[in-house]
Amino acid sequence: MERKRCRWADPASELYTAYHDQEWGRPEHDDRKLFEMLILEGFQAGLSWITILKKREAFRQAFDGFDPAVVAEYGPEKMEALMEDPGIVRNRRKIQAAVQNARAFLDIQKEFGSFDRYLWGFTDGQVILNTDDEVRASTELSDQVSKDLKRRGMNFVGSVIIYSFLQAVGVVNDHETGCWCYPRQNWEGETR
Repeated sequence: MERKRCRWADPASELYTAYHDQEWGRPEHDDRKLFEMLILEGFQAGLSWITILKKREAFRQAFDGFDPAVVAEYGPEKMEALMEDPGIVRNRRKIQAAVQNARAFLDIQKEFGSFDRYLWGFTDGQVILNTDDEVRASTELSDQVSKDLKRRGMNFVGSVIIYSFLQAVGVVNDHETGCWCYPRQNWEGETR
């Protein structure tokens, strides 16, 4: 029997269904993974998420495994090389933002001990579980996180982008109530 998934998870795309089933909405606490998703969500602005998923491995290679300390040191030559890389989205403003955001990310790590601690501090470490199937583009939480990230010098972190990021890394669980990933059980399989 076919598993019921969120409507956006195109069943014709193995890439989409794997992302939906194995990543999206699951609480993430690894700083490098959080940085990767923050950067990818910024690159996705104005594009479809499947475009980013198809280019994800090329992004990982181009951006040195999304090591924020390495990305923060990119200079003009590396940024020009990225503009020539056909495997990624070649948008100068987004590339510049990725480098600037890496620097701000490192500052946040220094201040809070980790980006994870900073991010999850907005919800006191709790997952926001939406119990309806309303489609949202932003919320008060994404407005708050976006405003703070901008204040800290980040770009391409508007409220809509940040809401997508919060969904992706599991701060917000927006799986539809009929989806097999909706948390009637937690991720380890224990009934709640």
